[in-house]
Amino acid sequence: MNKNEFDTTSVTPRRGIFKTLLTSATIGAVLLASSAQAATTWKIQSVWDAGTVGYDLFKDWCDGIEEKSGGELKFTCFPAKAVAADNNGLFDAVRNGVLQGMNPFTLYWSGKIPASVFLSSYPAGPDQPHQWDTMFYSLGMLEKTREIYEKFGLFYVGPIQHDANIIHSKEPINSLDDLKGLKMRLPGGMVAEVFAEFGVSAVSLPGSDIFPALEKGTIDSADYVGPAVNWELGFAQVTDTILMGPPGVMSVYQPVDLMDLTVNLRAWKALDPKLQQLVEDEVRIYSQKHYLAIQKRNIEAMKKFKEAGTTVTRLSQADLQEFRRAAIPVWYRWANKNEDARAIFDMQLEYMMNDTVGYITEEDIKGMK
Repeated sequence: MNKNEFDTTSVTPRRGIFKTLLTSATIGAVLLASSAQAATTWKIQSVWDAGTVGYDLFKDWCDGIEEKSGGELKFTCFPAKAVAADNNGLFDAVRNGVLQGMNPFTLYWSGKIPASVFLSSYPAGPDQPHQWDTMFYSLGMLEKTREIYEKFGLFYVGPIQHDANIIHSKEPINSLDDLKGLKMRLPGGMVAEVFAEFGVSAVSLPGSDIFPALEKGTIDSADYVGPAVNWELGFAQVTDTILMGPPGVMSVYQPVDLMDLTVNLRAWKALDPKLQQLVEDEVRIYSQKHYLAIQKRNIEAMKKFKEAGTTVTRLSQADLQEFRRAAIPVWYRWANKNEDARAIFDMQLEYMMNDTVGYITEEDIKGMK
């Protein structure tokens, strides 16, 4: 074969091939190193105890963020008390950057952020999950909430739909009259104040302390979350009845007990905008998944409660109306704590008075300021 038959300009010498491969490998290594250096890890603590369905769901979601972000963002999840020992510590740990985020029940911050009593359902207020999503995502409540949280060095990413709260009791509660004299575990703030109107003595306890308090008789009834988690916490072993609202309403005092994802404001601002959008989108997706998974588990848990001998009692529609009449002055008392609380409440009051909802009339709030 004639050497002139070869077009030597189209052939890469062996040394050139190795040089090209080496260059590509080097560039790849640099890109990988750059990606590793750019990856951001957030430590996020939930208020769910380890081993509960709530924590398992949240951890699975956190574990999926790294893949969804292409390795640019990673969430390391912790159960209740793992880093911050209590709720106050959790709030401060996120503000100070010890943790980058938290997954709390929004109502926990009523003592620090009075407006937070209106960022989750409250006694006889909006009682359907879609109503809360409407207020947050369509009526401007999300933007106002973020404005409030920024004053505390926090960024409120979004609400996470959870469940209704129910009351477990040693003795049946068949009407509001039966509440008188009960020593009941309740969240603080507005809920405790409304129950006090019916003669209840409120006791504040974290979820992990409820079972031993019921077992020892320190309390004789307890509000906590829904059937799925409460079954796992053993409440059927230390109580005999569950109190719910009228048919179709599990709870008249916290029917939509919202959780949320809140993060350190500096950590949020340091995040690339595309990752910020990813986190916001993922919170909305997770909210639906969490809610629906809990509802399925609630149905299964109620069968177990019944098999264990637990009975269910329900308040009447008349009880609900009486409960709302007692709650309205408390709404206004909390709304008047500061301008932020009033701003959130005003949004909700207008919504509740709209004929599409119709919970409140002018007569109901006559004389209230």
